Amino acid sequence: MAAIAEPVVDSVVAKRVRIEAIDVVRGVIMILMALDHVRDFFGNSGVNPTDPATTTVPLFFTRWITHFCAPVFFLLTGTGAYLALRKKSKHELSRFLFTRGLWLIFLELVVVRCLGWQFNFDYHVVLLNVLWALGWAMITLSVLVYLPASVAAAFGVVMIATHNLFDPVQSTSPIWTILHSAPGFILNEPGHIVFVAYALIPWVGVTAAGYGLGQIYSWPSARRKAFLLPLGLGLTAAFLTLRGINLYGDPLRWSTQKSAAFTVLSFLNTLKYPPSLLFLLMTLGPALLFLWAVDAGTPRWLRPALIIGKVPMFYYLLHIPLIHLIAVAVCYARYGQVHWMFESRGLDQFPITPPPGWGYSLPIVYLVWGMVVVMLYPLCRWFAGLKQRNSNAWLNYF
Repeated sequence: MAAIAEPVVDSVVAKRVRIEAIDVVRGVIMILMALDHVRDFFGNSGVNPTDPATTTVPLFFTRWITHFCAPVFFLLTGTGAYLALRKKSKHELSRFLFTRGLWLIFLELVVVRCLGWQFNFDYHVVLLNVLWALGWAMITLSVLVYLPASVAAAFGVVMIATHNLFDPVQSTSPIWTILHSAPGFILNEPGHIVFVAYALIPWVGVTAAGYGLGQIYSWPSARRKAFLLPLGLGLTAAFLTLRGINLYGDPLRWSTQKSAAFTVLSFLNTLKYPPSLLFLLMTLGPALLFLWAVDAGTPRWLRPALIIGKVPMFYYLLHIPLIHLIAVAVCYARYGQVHWMFESRGLDQFPITPPPGWGYSLPIVYLVWGMVVVMLYPLCRWFAGLKQRNSNAWLNYF
């Protein structure tokens, strides 16, 4: 990232420069996200990939590596919001975050739900998923931006560190389900289900912490790297220590398994829904080390990820319908009919109703994943160029 390796002294130049390290890390996690979603459509839905009692080592790590996606996505959303202050006043940023948050919630409930995951408009099954939580995190951040960035960051860190204290609270209140509890229903009637997959409180905290992190990108590179390295190592060490103690930070305790390898799986099997303190330490610590590693510039082999990282929302909105369309094509070629691909009957058959015998091995899942990324890359390259050439404000919403 030679453009910002030295202290930023020209505010005009600073306004034009994107932070390559942020884009490339975001691009990598977007690519990994597609792997998880390909597995949702093409994998064996009857096997829990993170349960040491039923999984295999390759399947576990196929799921585990994608655990980094959501935490990094939320963290860098906050960081990107802070960096937007180079071009916007706090009032302008607040308004943008509020309206973009509403836009993301609309995309979740209408576009991604009907044209991505399910290919229907029956609303029998509605999941409040990642864009739902990201939208509310942005709306919350639209208020927090009026505070000093360090105060917003402290708010986020306290939320991340302490929210597991509320794990014993058992409530069927829809408000509590939306805010903190394990995934649950806010509507569960015959024919219609609304299910909260992403509780808001921990994710709001990650976004607020990311907003505070944005301050370091006004520092010289050497100072920034001297901050990122010990912070990344410290969070990773905190995960190993707290997980080893096995008392606080995650409702899922690790235990000795049938072999040393599966004991390691149990140790790494932290709770994502909602994200526990240990889950976030496990993922954000290495993510900060990745930011440290690419701070000086993007390696050649990561340049494609850099392109995708410049247009993450565009990529997100395209990759789910593309995966679904590939599943439709495969289903038609195999069965001669595709009605299963347009049906959602419940959470146990989401996002599609699997046809008889549906479910493919991991090599096939990885093959389809590679196809999806290769097919999307030229579109992302085109859209990144369009955003760079065009100052239309609407493009900032994608």
